[in-house]
Amino acid sequence: MKTTATNLRANLYSYLDKVLESGESLEIERKGQRILIMPEIPPSKLRRLKTRDTLLVNPEEIIHMDWSAQWSPEDNHDT
Repeated sequence: MKTTATNLRANLYSYLDKVLESGESLEIERKGQRILIMPEIPPSKLRRLKTRDTLLVNPEEIIHMDWSAQWSPEDNHDT
């Protein structure tokens, strides 16, 4: 993330919260110099994972499905 000192002053707490939540550093440009704000301990990588859609079905139903219409021996590229 990048911002200016003016934007930082106007939104200080919002920027600090974003740094803590994301673990990403904040780069501020001031008088031609770069200043970085970053969390001392970055958040867990697992915590930053995005939620994904999942199958809402019993796994046994998938295992025992008839896949013969979608598969043929010519499609097997493992050999």
